Amino acid sequence: MSRDFTPKVITANALIEGDVIYFTADNAWTRHLCEAEVLTDEADADLRLLQAQAQPHLTVGVYLADVAPGATGPEPTHFREDFRRKGPSNLFHGKQADGLAHVQARAGD
Repeated sequence: MSRDFTPKVITANALIEGDVIYFTADNAWTRHLCEAEVLTDEADADLRLLQAQAQPHLTVGVYLADVAPGATGPEPTHFREDFRRKGPSNLFHGKQADGLAHVQARAGD
């Protein structure tokens, strides 16, 4: 008996910057999970993964990651992917600093 296919996104790290990136429906890369293409068919996911892996001049470590539908787009189902999405936890820099600035700006409204 076959198992159900869990929805997935394609993720990697940007070759130069090292940032976490996600593959979009128009064959581009984004740093925002909400813009990632959600793959719901296993054969399509395998094909899209091959297309994403064909860009080694832009990426390193391309793979499929499980996601679930969320209010603002796909949400990671594994803590590793949630950690990758949020960035390092040691200091507020990069994604965390951007998020903190956004929260502080909204608090001033």
